[in-house]
Amino acid sequence: MVTAWNDSAPIYRQLHEKVVAMILDGSLKEGDPLPSVRQVAAEMQINPLTVSKAYQALVDEGVVEKRRGLGMFVQQGAREALLASERARFLREEWPALKARLQRLGFDLQSLLDENTKETRR
Repeated sequence: MVTAWNDSAPIYRQLHEKVVAMILDGSLKEGDPLPSVRQVAAEMQINPLTVSKAYQALVDEGVVEKRRGLGMFVQQGAREALLASERARFLREEWPALKARLQRLGFDLQSLLDENTKETRR
C-alpha cells in the first residue's frame, strides 16, 4: 500500500498524524502493538528512519511505549490524552478561521445544523 504524501508537512509528521488518527478512530487500541518500522517502511515505500522518527515523536508525547525486544505499544490513556490535545489544537489553530468563514457565509449554529440535515437527506 503506497500512501500519497503531500508537500505541506514532512512525511514523518504525516505518518505521526496517521497513527494518531488510527488511535482516535479506534483501529489502534490501548495496549495494541504498532506495526514494525520495517513493515510500515516497506508498505508505504518510505525510509525506515522516517518511520522511526514518527514513532519516536509518539513515544516522546507519551502516546506509545517501547518494550525492549517486543516493539512499540499504544499506552493506556493514550486515546483520552490525544482527544484532549487534538481538541485544544483544533480550537486554537483551526476553529478561528472556520468560525470567521461561517460568519462571512451568514451561518449561525442552528442554520448550519439545519443545512447539514438537508444535505444528509439528499
